[in-house]
Amino acid sequence: MNSYGDPSSPRGRAQIPGQHGDPGGDARGGGWSAAQEGTAPAGRASVSPRASGGRASVGGSAAVPPRGGSASAAVPPRAGSAAGSASVGSASVGRAAPGRASAPVSPAPGAGRAGAGRASVPVSPAVGGPAGRASVGSAAVGAASAGRASVGSAAVGGASGRASARASVSPVSGGPGGPGGPTGPGRRGRGAGDPANAARAKKRKRINMLIASFAVFIMLAGLGVVGFTYYSTNVTLPDEVPLPLSTTILASDKKTQVARLGNENRTFVTIKDIPEYVQHAVAAAEDRNFYKHSGVDYKGIARAAWNNLTGGDKQGASTITQQYARNAIENLKDDTYARKVKEAIFASKLNEKYSKPEIMQHYLNVIYFGRGAYGIEAAAQTYFGKSASKLTVAEGAVLAALIKQPVKSETHLGYDPAVNPEQAKDRWNYVLGGMVEEGWLNAADRPTAYPKVLAPKKDGNGFGVKSPRGNVVNYVRQEMEQWGICSDSGKPGKPTCVDELRTGGYRIVTTINPKMQSALEAAAQPDRKGSVLKGQPKNLMAAAVSIEPKSGRVLAYYGGDSGADFDYAGKNTNANGDIVGGHPPGSSFKVYTLAAAIEAGISVKSRWDATPFKPEGFANKVQNAGRDVTKTCNKSCTLEESTIRSYNVPFFHLAEKIGPDKVVAMARQAGVSTMWTVDPPKPYDLVKEKPENLAPRKFDRVVGYGQYPITVLDHANGLATLANDGVYNKAHFVISVEKQNEDTGKWVKVPGTGEQRKPQQRIRPEVAKEVTAVLKEIPEENNANLADGRDAAGKTGTWEHNGTPRNAHAWMVGYDDNLATAVWIGSRDPKKPTIVDGRGNDIGGSSFPAELWKRYMDDALKGKDKSDLPSVTGIGDDKAGNGEAPPPPDQPEQPGGRPDCGPLELLCPPGGNNGGGNNGGGTGPGGGPTGPATPNEPRPGGGGGLLPSITPRPSDD
Repeated sequence: MNSYGDPSSPRGRAQIPGQHGDPGGDARGGGWSAAQEGTAPAGRASVSPRASGGRASVGGSAAVPPRGGSASAAVPPRAGSAAGSASVGSASVGRAAPGRASAPVSPAPGAGRAGAGRASVPVSPAVGGPAGRASVGSAAVGAASAGRASVGSAAVGGASGRASARASVSPVSGGPGGPGGPTGPGRRGRGAGDPANAARAKKRKRINMLIASFAVFIMLAGLGVVGFTYYSTNVTLPDEVPLPLSTTILASDKKTQVARLGNENRTFVTIKDIPEYVQHAVAAAEDRNFYKHSGVDYKGIARAAWNNLTGGDKQGASTITQQYARNAIENLKDDTYARKVKEAIFASKLNEKYSKPEIMQHYLNVIYFGRGAYGIEAAAQTYFGKSASKLTVAEGAVLAALIKQPVKSETHLGYDPAVNPEQAKDRWNYVLGGMVEEGWLNAADRPTAYPKVLAPKKDGNGFGVKSPRGNVVNYVRQEMEQWGICSDSGKPGKPTCVDELRTGGYRIVTTINPKMQSALEAAAQPDRKGSVLKGQPKNLMAAAVSIEPKSGRVLAYYGGDSGADFDYAGKNTNANGDIVGGHPPGSSFKVYTLAAAIEAGISVKSRWDATPFKPEGFANKVQNAGRDVTKTCNKSCTLEESTIRSYNVPFFHLAEKIGPDKVVAMARQAGVSTMWTVDPPKPYDLVKEKPENLAPRKFDRVVGYGQYPITVLDHANGLATLANDGVYNKAHFVISVEKQNEDTGKWVKVPGTGEQRKPQQRIRPEVAKEVTAVLKEIPEENNANLADGRDAAGKTGTWEHNGTPRNAHAWMVGYDDNLATAVWIGSRDPKKPTIVDGRGNDIGGSSFPAELWKRYMDDALKGKDKSDLPSVTGIGDDKAGNGEAPPPPDQPEQPGGRPDCGPLELLCPPGGNNGGGNNGGGTGPGGGPTGPATPNEPRPGGGGGLLPSITPRPSDD
């Protein structure tokens, strides 16, 4: 039994300092081990009992343990030892590898001072082992510095290692003859006798003092800031926290709220409604130590800092609690260290105040999941069509994976499986793997099949504003992109417009007139009590837009009941990325054909042949929607009469005479920006494309009576130009965009934004006035006279469904000096594309559309000045037509414009007041010279949002 651990043994250990110089343990443990007084020679150390090596006496020796390790001991000098002499302790060297032992040496008493030094004394190794060294401190005698002695050390008992014993040497007085003196074997020391070294030591001391003082100052300042921030931060109750920097969109009165972005598509749920595995999935995705830390994950911070410092993956270290704090507190959005400190403190205080389930509940109710869904409940409905309580493990992991980046950015596509399926699945596997690692999910229960996720809403432009005014927000977004505030196309350096609107903190004033908007919604919403379509077949849908002619301001807009779904009044993007949303305008488009004819010098008094005929290359005749012109004007119909009675044949001849490109050009000048072909349905930008390149190649002569689809918004804009005597103002929705100044609290205009009117005289005033003069005769013919004897110009239009005599689109458009309004009624059900009333009668332009238009206009124009619309002048060539001369005076033209169909055209032949039997309208097999079909009408849920094809049969009123 070895006796090294026994203090009563003669081999008891001397005091050996630990690895940090602190007493408290043995040589192997790094502390002090004191030899029992009187049991061993003072200051004597033995090294390894197995083999003897060199022996050096330095006024004392230290016991060196037989195992590998390092130990040091201060050994006092023996009484009477000579100044500067040192006795190097003996060491036995075993069969181990050589090592090194050092022992600091206390100086012998004597005159003078010397800096402590060291001397090396080689030691013979044990048999079979290489030589080692043991280092023993030496002292300089007199003014000289002590030398260095090295004594080999070795592990004992066959163990490899090294043992080191160190003895400190205090300065001594004496002569220069010691081993450490100038003549001694030791090297030169750096004691007080060297002025340069003394100066350097003094300088180092001053520097160290400055550094220490600065460090203390920084620590105290940091503690002060942290303490002040901690105690000055008020914890706001989570259920009272608003969304950060939400954007408010107001009507033109600056009071009525159109929308408040960021909290529309949100349903608050409690933690009991969120399955535990969904909570765990979120923790696995965002904060795996959520249930362990106190709101701030310091290990995560250190790890992230190291990765960022060493050039690894850039990463943050925000916990779920910190993320919640950032979402909840408006001033925690900037990326500064002060914000991070405050965020961490806020998270810690939240952790103190609320339980983990409460924090998780609040977090899952505010976090954004993409597709307009804030909170777990909205996300569950958006991606899986179910409530959060019914989510599976796999579905919960999908939603958890989205949180990191739900929408694409300039550098990453995000984790929406519809946009980035591969990385979405990788992220999903990461979440599930974390759940297994943390013990929240058994490996055997881990899902292997990625769940089916609902596709994004087809043909919709919205992002969560589910209200009848929601589409207004989409136009606000478009205008912000035009001003360069944001980008929806991934433009470098620009945030997405969706994110900017949600979190930008804007106050936006729109052109919407709250009273007019309410009046339009009351008349147009199909399911609203008292509306025009209430009680009618469920497939019927209305859309309407009202514009102020003198400014281009959109005063009222209705395209559906949700801005997140299909906009029936404007453009949409379908699942294939195609622009859809136009409707065939039918005879309502004749307003542009008429204007183009007058612009070409043709008088509205010119005569035209209205008898049906079959143009070359057409499969069917061009007809007049069942009207018998032989009973009216027949081959001598004036252009004015043909407009009022809505005959198609004269307008075909007219488009052929002036060229269909002139018709397209006039529509473009008025404000129609997009027109669709019909086979295949394809949109063309009339602003960018030259009309002569589009017609007749894309848009043939049937453009003259409205075969090709346009949007309700564009049609209203075109009418507004005619109402404004040919002066065009671009339809727009925003008056001003403001942000709050953080210093003053005042709202200031965002530079480069807001209403920017650029009126242009695009149509000659005399042309626009002549069109208006003809159109003002129509409302009376369609039971749409405005109240109080107001003058108004108007035009109806209808288009039939493919291959049937039944109508699919019905219009009433019109204006006075104050207001231009376009109304469309069609079907919202792809399985029921035709539009009939509750009695099974076809709906034409003079029925529900005219009723809706009149009701809205009467309400909207209350208090407005009455208009005095012009009368027909007959300017232009009255001999320009292809018709016959007027009948002799004894054979006057028959009065009346249209067949008597009753007040709502309910007595007309099949096809509304358009009659029947057209079956193609005189066009080719599909409608045109080469047989194009009428455009597939986009509808949600109808095979990618498209209805079955519709014939181009020109059926109107």
